[in-house]
Amino acid sequence: MILTWRAFALAGVLTVAVLVAPTAATVIVATAVLVLACVVDVALAASPRDAVLEREVVPAAVRLGGTARSVLTLRNGSPRALRGVVRDAWVPSAGAGDNRHPLALPPGEAVRLTTGLAPTRRGDRAAGAVTIRSLGPLRLAGRQASLPVRGRLRVLPEFASRKHLPSRLARLRELDGRATVQVRGEGTEFDSLREYVIGDDVRSIDWRATARRGDVVVRTWRPERDRRVVVVLDTSRTSAARVGDQPRLDAGIDAGLLLAALASHAGDRVDVLAYDRAVRARVRGASGTRLLPALAEALATVEPELVEADWPGLVGQVRSLVSQRALVVLVTTLDPAAVETGLLPVVGPLAARHQVLVASVADPELDALRADRDSSADVYDAAAAERVGLERAAVAGILRRRGADVVEAGPDELAPRVADAYLALKAAGRL
Repeated sequence: MILTWRAFALAGVLTVAVLVAPTAATVIVATAVLVLACVVDVALAASPRDAVLEREVVPAAVRLGGTARSVLTLRNGSPRALRGVVRDAWVPSAGAGDNRHPLALPPGEAVRLTTGLAPTRRGDRAAGAVTIRSLGPLRLAGRQASLPVRGRLRVLPEFASRKHLPSRLARLRELDGRATVQVRGEGTEFDSLREYVIGDDVRSIDWRATARRGDVVVRTWRPERDRRVVVVLDTSRTSAARVGDQPRLDAGIDAGLLLAALASHAGDRVDVLAYDRAVRARVRGASGTRLLPALAEALATVEPELVEADWPGLVGQVRSLVSQRALVVLVTTLDPAAVETGLLPVVGPLAARHQVLVASVADPELDALRADRDSSADVYDAAAAERVGLERAAVAGILRRRGADVVEAGPDELAPRVADAYLALKAAGRL
């Protein structure tokens, strides 16, 4: 039995009556009136378990930062009118808005109740039970039941870096020769012959064509298409560290999405792997308009795992994905302890077979700590932050000497920086 505020108000009125005439008969009569009224009200309330419920989430998947709706269809299967309140419960990270709905439903009829959802985390957001509080005609008391109803909202990665895609595609068109600028000198794919102009690299002169034409002719190249790009997301314990208001892994996912979109437009084949000691997600063979939806769907539910990364196993997974030379982008940390015991022993052999790019998320708070030196405590913090920066720079230098390129940037800048590194490798003919 559920009592409402009306029942307590009636109890207050009866208490006043007892105080006015404090006799045993008055107390008995007042108590009997209250109990009888509540019992009758509960008896006349519709049973909440007679309700037939269906839940639909529209749309079933939404990007982080977007909104969705939970549409609950409730049919009153009781012979009595269903009055009361319905609560459409969701996990807190689903961002359910006003999820309590007043109800007055005649027997046999149905109603649709809509709850707005504004999720705050990536992944599958599960629905909770639907709680129905059915009240009697006097609304003094009623019945309550929580009924399980399946429901799920898949929250895809936000892909906030897509705003950088148009500018990078314009630069890609320049590299491909579809705009007014033509790549000259070293490259991987022959494009055309043209007359030599002052400033051209003499190594690009085509001597046979020069002999035939009588004028100095140079060869021009454009970046070769149909290259292989493998993006590897490290999902081990280091990816769980929060940088700003999000885990380090989320910034890596954003960088991977932007790079995949750019490489796909360039005609390259993109594979994505999320790995720690086991494969958490893998996208292989998708291209064109199917690539980004496949990546978003596969990476939506990937979460950091509190285990150490198995770097030899990761290298084995890369070799199983590609046999020819490829660009391998390792999205991981530059923390010295993690790199020295994990990545460092395997990066050299990997760089001997592939073009390796190590991408890492930098913590903007370290820059703030370096700059703040107002007190003696701030000076100690600044010294510690400076030491961390020097150690990470030293690790980056070691990785470069072993054949890898390194990009380190804040969570908002990592994705465009990785895209720029890809374009630079394209322009230099290193893919």
